[in-house]
Amino acid sequence: MRKFLVVLDDSRECLNAMRFAAMRAAHTGGGVAIISVIPPDEFQHWIGVGDIMRQEARERIEVHFEVFAKWMRDRQGIDPELIIREGEAVPEILKLIREDEEIGVLVLGAGTGKQGPGPLVTQLTRSSGTLPIPITIVPGDLSKERLESIT
Repeated sequence: MRKFLVVLDDSRECLNAMRFAAMRAAHTGGGVAIISVIPPDEFQHWIGVGDIMRQEARERIEVHFEVFAKWMRDRQGIDPELIIREGEAVPEILKLIREDEEIGVLVLGAGTGKQGPGPLVTQLTRSSGTLPIPITIVPGDLSKERLESIT
């Protein structure tokens, strides 16, 4: 089964990437894998405090994931899988792509602000020539109706 890999973060454009991946997976008989990467700098405290912060970060991610997962299950019939990694986002995403041969497409949401499409889109498109899979970049301001029509 081909899986669409989506990055779960706090960006607004993440929503459109999730929608696109779920709709494409539903239309093509694929699956959705959702990765969230906890940056290492969040735990540069004493060991006990760092462990508590790590657990809290995982819980926040799981709650955020459940919102998307419920929508995917209820509306698209897709049961996504959650992968939580710790480290720098781009290396962890690339590592997962190389580890999981079922991942067939990386789906990223592009920001609409003056800062550009966002750091993940910028960094990952630089490596796109050497990736073993294609990247789909979903504009952050696409309407739900337009997403439905193109998936």
